[in-house]
Amino acid sequence: MQRLVSGRRIDMIRATRHDVLVRQDYQRLLAFGIRTVREGVRWHLIEPQPGVFDFDTVLPTIRAAKELGITVIWDLCHYGWPDDIAIFKPAFVERFARFSAAFARLYVEETGKAPFIAPINEISYFAWAGGHVAQFNPCKRKRGDELKTQLVRAALACINALWEVDRSIRIVHTDPIINVVGEPGSKRAQNSAEAYRKAQFQAWDMISGRLKPELGGRPEYLDILGLNYYPNNQWVVCKERPDKKRHLHIFHGHPLYRPLHQMLIEVFMRYKRPVFIAETGTEGEARPAWLRYVCDEVALALGEGVHLHGICLYPIVNHPGWTNNRHCHNGLWDYPQPRGMRTIFQPLANELALQIHRFSALPAAQKATHTLPETCAT
Repeated sequence: MQRLVSGRRIDMIRATRHDVLVRQDYQRLLAFGIRTVREGVRWHLIEPQPGVFDFDTVLPTIRAAKELGITVIWDLCHYGWPDDIAIFKPAFVERFARFSAAFARLYVEETGKAPFIAPINEISYFAWAGGHVAQFNPCKRKRGDELKTQLVRAALACINALWEVDRSIRIVHTDPIINVVGEPGSKRAQNSAEAYRKAQFQAWDMISGRLKPELGGRPEYLDILGLNYYPNNQWVVCKERPDKKRHLHIFHGHPLYRPLHQMLIEVFMRYKRPVFIAETGTEGEARPAWLRYVCDEVALALGEGVHLHGICLYPIVNHPGWTNNRHCHNGLWDYPQPRGMRTIFQPLANELALQIHRFSALPAAQKATHTLPETCAT
Protein backbone atom coordinates (compact mmCIF):
# COMPACT_ATOMS: atom_id res chain seq x y z
CA MET A 1 0.00 0.00 0.00
CA GLN A 2 3.06 2.19 -0.41
CA ARG A 3 3.59 5.05 -2.81
CA LEU A 4 6.35 4.62 -5.38
CA VAL A 5 8.76 7.37 -6.38
CA SER A 6 6.37 8.15 -9.25
CA GLY A 7 3.64 8.93 -6.70
CA ARG A 8 1.50 5.94 -7.68
CA ARG A 9 0.03 4.12 -4.69
CA ILE A 10 0.09 0.35 -4.81
CA ASP A 11 -3.07 -1.46 -3.67
CA MET A 12 -2.73 -5.19 -4.30
CA ILE A 13 -5.96 -6.01 -2.50
CA ARG A 14 -7.84 -4.05 -5.15
CA ALA A 15 -5.54 -5.10 -8.01
CA THR A 16 -6.15 -8.80 -7.34
CA ARG A 17 -9.87 -8.21 -6.64
CA HIS A 18 -9.45 -9.84 -3.25
CA ASP A 19 -11.53 -7.03 -1.78
CA VAL A 20 -14.63 -8.19 -3.66
CA LEU A 21 -13.77 -11.92 -3.77
CA VAL A 22 -12.69 -12.40 -0.16
CA ARG A 23 -15.38 -14.96 0.64
CA GLN A 24 -14.61 -17.02 -2.47
CA ASP A 25 -10.88 -16.75 -1.81
CA TYR A 26 -11.34 -18.02 1.74
CA GLN A 27 -13.49 -20.89 0.52
CA ARG A 28 -10.70 -21.85 -1.88
CA LEU A 29 -8.31 -22.02 1.07
CA LEU A 30 -10.70 -24.10 3.15
CA ALA A 31 -10.69 -26.72 0.41
CA PHE A 32 -7.01 -27.25 1.30
CA GLY A 33 -7.72 -27.28 5.03
CA ILE A 34 -6.02 -23.90 5.41
CA ARG A 35 -7.61 -21.70 8.07
CA THR A 36 -5.00 -19.01 8.80
CA VAL A 37 -4.14 -16.04 6.56
CA ARG A 38 -2.41 -12.68 6.59
CA GLU A 39 -4.33 -9.58 5.53
CA GLY A 40 -3.48 -5.90 5.11
CA VAL A 41 -5.56 -3.14 6.74
CA ARG A 42 -5.49 -0.13 4.38
CA TRP A 43 -4.88 2.74 6.78
CA HIS A 44 -4.99 5.38 4.05
CA LEU A 45 -8.57 4.37 3.19
CA ILE A 46 -9.76 3.92 6.76
CA GLU A 47 -8.60 7.31 8.08
CA PRO A 48 -9.27 9.77 5.23
CA GLN A 49 -9.20 12.66 7.71
CA PRO A 50 -7.35 12.89 11.02
CA GLY A 51 -9.33 11.02 13.66
CA VAL A 52 -12.15 10.07 11.26
CA PHE A 53 -12.33 6.29 10.81
CA ASP A 54 -14.31 4.49 8.13
CA PHE A 55 -13.87 0.71 8.33
CA ASP A 56 -16.06 -0.20 5.37
CA THR A 57 -13.07 -1.48 3.40
CA VAL A 58 -12.10 -4.05 6.03
CA LEU A 59 -15.44 -5.05 7.60
CA PRO A 60 -16.35 -7.54 4.82
CA THR A 61 -13.05 -9.35 5.42
CA ILE A 62 -13.54 -9.42 9.20
CA ARG A 63 -17.06 -10.79 8.78
CA ALA A 64 -16.14 -13.35 6.11
CA ALA A 65 -13.29 -14.66 8.26
CA LYS A 66 -15.55 -14.91 11.30
CA GLU A 67 -18.29 -16.73 9.38
CA LEU A 68 -15.90 -19.21 7.73
CA GLY A 69 -13.65 -19.84 10.74
CA ILE A 70 -10.55 -18.19 9.27
CA THR A 71 -7.89 -16.81 11.64
CA VAL A 72 -6.35 -13.59 10.31
CA ILE A 73 -3.02 -11.98 11.16
CA TRP A 74 -3.70 -8.29 10.48
CA ASP A 75 -0.96 -5.99 9.10
CA LEU A 76 -1.82 -2.46 10.25
CA CYS A 77 0.94 -0.66 8.32
CA HIS A 78 2.22 -2.48 5.24
CA TYR A 79 4.44 0.35 3.92
CA GLY A 80 1.54 2.82 3.55
CA TRP A 81 -0.10 5.59 5.59
CA PRO A 82 -2.46 8.55 4.98
CA ASP A 83 -0.97 11.25 2.76
CA ASP A 84 -1.41 14.05 5.29
CA ILE A 85 1.05 12.50 7.79
CA ALA A 86 4.79 13.27 7.78
CA ILE A 87 6.35 9.98 8.84
CA PHE A 88 9.37 11.44 10.65
CA LYS A 89 7.22 13.68 12.88
CA PRO A 90 5.88 12.70 16.34
CA ALA A 91 2.35 12.93 14.90
CA PHE A 92 2.99 9.74 12.89
CA VAL A 93 3.52 7.77 16.08
CA GLU A 94 0.49 9.32 17.78
CA ARG A 95 -1.84 8.85 14.79
CA PHE A 96 -0.75 5.25 14.29
CA ALA A 97 -1.44 4.41 17.94
CA ARG A 98 -4.96 5.90 17.73
CA PHE A 99 -5.68 4.09 14.47
CA SER A 100 -4.43 0.81 15.95
CA ALA A 101 -6.68 1.14 19.00
CA ALA A 102 -9.67 2.02 16.83
CA PHE A 103 -9.15 -1.10 14.70
CA ALA A 104 -8.74 -3.29 17.77
CA ARG A 105 -11.97 -1.99 19.32
CA LEU A 106 -13.83 -2.62 16.08
CA TYR A 107 -12.45 -6.14 15.76
CA VAL A 108 -13.29 -7.10 19.35
CA GLU A 109 -16.81 -5.68 18.99
CA GLU A 110 -17.37 -7.58 15.73
CA THR A 111 -15.91 -10.92 16.76
CA GLY A 112 -15.75 -11.06 20.56
CA LYS A 113 -12.14 -12.22 20.22
CA ALA A 114 -8.67 -10.69 20.49
CA PRO A 115 -6.90 -10.42 17.13
CA PHE A 116 -3.40 -11.27 15.96
CA ILE A 117 -1.79 -7.96 14.94
CA ALA A 118 1.40 -7.20 12.99
CA PRO A 119 1.93 -3.48 13.74
CA ILE A 120 4.41 -2.56 10.98
CA ASN A 121 5.41 -4.98 8.26
CA GLU A 122 9.14 -5.56 7.73
CA ILE A 123 10.60 -2.64 9.66
CA SER A 124 14.12 -3.45 8.45
CA TYR A 125 13.18 -3.71 4.78
CA PHE A 126 10.84 -0.72 5.07
CA ALA A 127 13.68 1.39 6.50
CA TRP A 128 16.09 0.31 3.76
CA ALA A 129 13.70 0.64 0.81
CA GLY A 130 11.98 3.84 1.94
CA GLY A 131 14.71 5.53 3.96
CA HIS A 132 18.02 4.46 2.44
CA VAL A 133 17.57 3.83 -1.31
CA ALA A 134 14.30 5.72 -2.01
CA GLN A 135 12.45 2.84 -3.68
CA PHE A 136 9.13 3.91 -2.15
CA ASN A 137 7.72 6.31 0.42
CA PRO A 138 9.07 8.31 2.14
CA CYS A 139 11.56 8.15 -0.78
CA LYS A 140 14.61 9.21 1.23
CA ARG A 141 18.27 8.33 0.91
CA LYS A 142 20.74 7.62 3.70
CA ARG A 143 18.07 8.09 6.42
CA GLY A 144 17.42 4.38 6.92
CA ASP A 145 18.55 4.25 10.55
CA GLU A 146 16.40 7.28 11.38
CA LEU A 147 13.37 5.73 9.70
CA LYS A 148 13.95 2.37 11.42
CA THR A 149 14.00 4.05 14.81
CA GLN A 150 10.82 5.98 14.03
CA LEU A 151 9.04 2.81 12.89
CA VAL A 152 10.04 1.09 16.11
CA ARG A 153 8.62 4.03 18.10
CA ALA A 154 5.36 3.63 16.20
CA ALA A 155 5.28 -0.14 16.71
CA LEU A 156 5.79 0.27 20.47
CA ALA A 157 3.06 2.92 20.68
CA CYS A 158 0.79 0.61 18.69
CA ILE A 159 1.35 -2.29 21.09
CA ASN A 160 0.58 -0.13 24.11
CA ALA A 161 -2.59 1.15 22.46
CA LEU A 162 -3.70 -2.38 21.49
CA TRP A 163 -3.11 -3.76 24.97
CA GLU A 164 -5.17 -0.96 26.49
CA VAL A 165 -8.06 -2.33 24.43
CA ASP A 166 -7.36 -6.01 25.22
CA ARG A 167 -4.22 -7.33 26.91
CA SER A 168 -4.68 -10.73 25.22
CA ILE A 169 -4.06 -9.35 21.71
CA ARG A 170 -1.12 -11.25 20.19
CA ILE A 171 1.62 -9.23 18.50
CA VAL A 172 3.49 -10.40 15.40
CA HIS A 173 6.70 -8.75 14.17
CA THR A 174 7.77 -9.66 10.63
CA ASP A 175 11.10 -9.03 8.93
CA PRO A 176 13.31 -10.75 6.35
CA ILE A 177 15.98 -13.13 7.54
CA ILE A 178 19.14 -12.84 5.48
CA ASN A 179 22.62 -14.26 5.20
CA VAL A 180 25.51 -12.10 4.03
CA VAL A 181 29.06 -13.38 3.64
CA GLY A 182 32.28 -11.71 2.60
CA GLU A 183 34.20 -12.81 -0.44
CA PRO A 184 36.91 -15.29 0.61
CA GLY A 185 40.31 -13.65 0.87
CA SER A 186 39.01 -10.17 1.68
CA LYS A 187 38.94 -9.37 5.41
CA ARG A 188 37.35 -6.00 4.67
CA ALA A 189 34.51 -7.60 2.71
CA GLN A 190 33.99 -10.21 5.45
CA ASN A 191 33.77 -7.55 8.18
CA SER A 192 31.34 -5.52 6.09
CA ALA A 193 29.23 -8.61 5.40
CA GLU A 194 28.99 -9.59 9.07
CA ALA A 195 27.95 -6.06 10.07
CA TYR A 196 25.25 -6.12 7.40
CA ARG A 197 24.09 -9.58 8.50
CA LYS A 198 23.79 -8.57 12.15
CA ALA A 199 21.77 -5.49 11.19
CA GLN A 200 18.82 -7.79 10.45
CA PHE A 201 18.28 -8.06 14.22
CA GLN A 202 18.25 -4.33 15.03
CA ALA A 203 14.49 -3.74 14.85
CA TRP A 204 13.69 -6.78 17.03
CA ASP A 205 16.45 -5.78 19.44
CA MET A 206 14.96 -2.28 19.76
CA ILE A 207 11.46 -3.64 20.29
CA SER A 208 12.71 -5.93 23.05
CA GLY A 209 14.82 -3.22 24.69
CA ARG A 210 18.20 -4.80 23.94
CA LEU A 211 19.15 -1.89 21.69
CA LYS A 212 18.26 1.77 22.28
CA PRO A 213 16.38 1.07 25.53
CA GLU A 214 15.46 4.76 25.71
CA LEU A 215 12.76 3.99 23.09
CA GLY A 216 10.87 2.00 25.70
CA GLY A 217 11.24 -1.50 24.30
CA ARG A 218 10.58 -4.45 26.61
CA PRO A 219 11.00 -8.22 26.21
CA GLU A 220 7.24 -8.85 26.36
CA TYR A 221 6.71 -6.67 23.27
CA LEU A 222 8.54 -9.32 21.23
CA ASP A 223 5.68 -11.82 21.12
CA ILE A 224 5.67 -13.80 17.83
CA LEU A 225 8.32 -13.46 15.13
CA GLY A 226 7.42 -13.76 11.44
CA LEU A 227 10.45 -14.61 9.30
CA ASN A 228 10.30 -13.73 5.59
CA TYR A 229 12.56 -15.77 3.32
CA TYR A 230 12.95 -15.89 -0.46
CA PRO A 231 15.46 -17.43 -2.91
CA ASN A 232 17.39 -14.12 -3.11
CA ASN A 233 17.82 -13.53 0.65
CA GLN A 234 21.52 -14.40 0.61
CA TRP A 235 24.43 -12.58 -1.01
CA VAL A 236 28.18 -12.06 -1.03
CA VAL A 237 29.92 -8.77 -0.31
CA CYS A 238 32.76 -8.59 -2.83
CA LYS A 239 36.10 -6.88 -2.82
CA GLU A 240 36.61 -4.27 -5.52
CA ARG A 241 35.67 -5.59 -8.97
CA PRO A 242 36.09 -4.14 -12.48
CA ASP A 243 32.28 -4.11 -12.93
CA LYS A 244 31.92 -2.19 -9.61
CA LYS A 245 29.36 -4.69 -8.30
CA ARG A 246 29.82 -5.00 -4.55
CA HIS A 247 27.03 -7.50 -3.84
CA LEU A 248 26.28 -10.73 -5.69
CA HIS A 249 23.27 -12.92 -4.84
CA ILE A 250 23.96 -16.57 -4.08
CA PHE A 251 21.37 -19.31 -4.32
CA HIS A 252 20.71 -22.78 -2.97
CA GLY A 253 23.58 -25.02 -4.07
CA HIS A 254 26.27 -22.32 -3.92
CA PRO A 255 29.17 -23.34 -1.59
CA LEU A 256 28.68 -20.20 0.53
CA TYR A 257 24.89 -20.62 0.82
CA ARG A 258 23.67 -21.10 4.40
CA PRO A 259 20.89 -23.68 4.86
CA LEU A 260 17.62 -22.10 5.95
CA HIS A 261 17.23 -24.34 8.99
CA GLN A 262 20.44 -22.92 10.46
CA MET A 263 19.06 -19.39 10.10
CA LEU A 264 15.80 -20.42 11.77
CA ILE A 265 17.72 -21.96 14.67
CA GLU A 266 19.80 -18.79 15.09
CA VAL A 267 16.74 -16.53 15.34
CA PHE A 268 14.94 -18.87 17.73
CA MET A 269 17.96 -19.27 20.01
CA ARG A 270 18.56 -15.51 20.03
CA TYR A 271 15.04 -14.56 21.13
CA LYS A 272 13.41 -17.77 22.44
CA ARG A 273 10.08 -16.69 20.97
CA PRO A 274 7.60 -18.59 18.74
CA VAL A 275 8.41 -18.14 15.05
CA PHE A 276 6.80 -18.87 11.70
CA ILE A 277 7.74 -18.38 8.06
CA ALA A 278 5.68 -15.24 7.40
CA GLU A 279 6.42 -15.02 3.66
CA THR A 280 8.03 -17.36 1.19
CA GLY A 281 7.62 -18.21 -2.48
CA THR A 282 9.07 -17.78 -5.94
CA GLU A 283 7.93 -17.40 -9.54
CA GLY A 284 7.17 -19.68 -12.45
CA GLU A 285 7.85 -23.39 -12.63
CA ALA A 286 10.19 -23.26 -9.61
CA ARG A 287 7.30 -22.75 -7.16
CA PRO A 288 6.79 -26.41 -6.13
CA ALA A 289 10.51 -27.11 -5.71
CA TRP A 290 10.98 -23.98 -3.60
CA LEU A 291 8.09 -24.92 -1.30
CA ARG A 292 9.59 -28.40 -0.95
CA TYR A 293 12.98 -26.94 -0.01
CA VAL A 294 11.47 -24.61 2.60
CA CYS A 295 9.41 -27.43 4.09
CA ASP A 296 12.46 -29.71 4.25
CA GLU A 297 14.38 -27.00 6.11
CA VAL A 298 11.46 -26.32 8.45
CA ALA A 299 11.31 -30.02 9.29
CA LEU A 300 15.01 -29.94 10.19
CA ALA A 301 14.47 -26.87 12.38
CA LEU A 302 11.54 -28.54 14.14
CA GLY A 303 13.75 -31.54 14.80
CA GLU A 304 16.24 -29.23 16.51
CA GLY A 305 13.57 -27.88 18.86
CA VAL A 306 12.64 -24.64 17.10
CA HIS A 307 9.12 -23.55 18.08
CA LEU A 308 8.00 -22.96 14.50
CA HIS A 309 4.26 -22.72 13.93
CA GLY A 310 3.63 -22.34 10.22
CA ILE A 311 4.63 -21.56 6.67
CA CYS A 312 2.97 -18.66 4.85
CA LEU A 313 2.85 -18.74 1.05
CA TYR A 314 3.32 -15.29 -0.41
CA PRO A 315 1.36 -14.45 -2.37
CA ILE A 316 -1.50 -16.91 -2.53
CA VAL A 317 -2.76 -15.28 -5.77
CA ASN A 318 -0.76 -13.90 -8.70
CA HIS A 319 -0.46 -10.12 -8.75
CA PRO A 320 0.78 -7.25 -10.92
CA GLY A 321 4.42 -6.23 -10.49
CA TRP A 322 4.98 -3.20 -8.26
CA THR A 323 6.87 -1.05 -10.74
CA ASN A 324 6.03 -2.45 -14.18
CA ASN A 325 2.57 -3.99 -13.70
CA ARG A 326 3.78 -7.28 -15.18
CA HIS A 327 1.81 -10.45 -14.51
CA CYS A 328 3.75 -12.14 -11.67
CA HIS A 329 3.17 -15.90 -11.71
CA ASN A 330 4.08 -16.52 -8.09
CA GLY A 331 0.82 -17.59 -6.43
CA LEU A 332 -1.29 -20.70 -6.07
CA TRP A 333 -4.16 -19.12 -8.02
CA ASP A 334 -4.18 -16.70 -10.96
CA TYR A 335 -6.03 -13.47 -11.69
CA PRO A 336 -9.79 -13.87 -11.37
CA GLN A 337 -12.01 -14.56 -14.35
CA PRO A 338 -15.12 -12.40 -14.88
CA ARG A 339 -17.26 -14.52 -12.55
CA GLY A 340 -14.60 -14.71 -9.83
CA MET A 341 -13.08 -18.09 -10.62
CA ARG A 342 -9.30 -18.37 -10.34
CA THR A 343 -7.24 -20.96 -12.24
CA ILE A 344 -5.05 -22.97 -9.90
CA PHE A 345 -1.37 -23.74 -10.59
CA GLN A 346 -1.70 -27.49 -10.21
CA PRO A 347 1.98 -28.41 -9.66
CA LEU A 348 2.12 -26.10 -6.62
CA ALA A 349 -1.27 -27.36 -5.44
CA ASN A 350 0.02 -30.94 -5.58
CA GLU A 351 3.15 -30.06 -3.62
CA LEU A 352 1.16 -28.07 -1.07
CA ALA A 353 -1.16 -31.02 -0.47
CA LEU A 354 1.82 -33.32 0.05
CA GLN A 355 3.43 -30.95 2.53
CA ILE A 356 0.22 -30.40 4.49
CA HIS A 357 -0.13 -34.17 4.82
CA ARG A 358 3.54 -34.46 5.79
CA PHE A 359 3.31 -31.97 8.65
CA SER A 360 -0.05 -33.25 9.86
CA ALA A 361 1.59 -36.64 10.38
CA LEU A 362 4.37 -35.27 12.63
CA PRO A 363 4.33 -36.08 16.35
CA ALA A 364 2.52 -33.40 18.34
CA ALA A 365 5.79 -32.19 19.90
CA GLN A 366 7.21 -31.37 16.47
CA LYS A 367 4.15 -30.37 14.49
CA ALA A 368 3.96 -26.96 12.79
CA THR A 369 0.44 -26.15 13.86
CA HIS A 370 -0.73 -24.16 10.83
CA THR A 371 0.19 -23.61 7.25
CA LEU A 372 -0.33 -19.88 6.84
CA PRO A 373 -0.98 -18.64 3.29
CA GLU A 374 -0.91 -14.92 2.68
CA THR A 375 -3.99 -13.90 0.76
CA CYS A 376 -2.77 -10.75 -0.91
CA ALA A 377 0.37 -8.83 -1.75
CA THR A 378 -0.32 -5.68 0.23
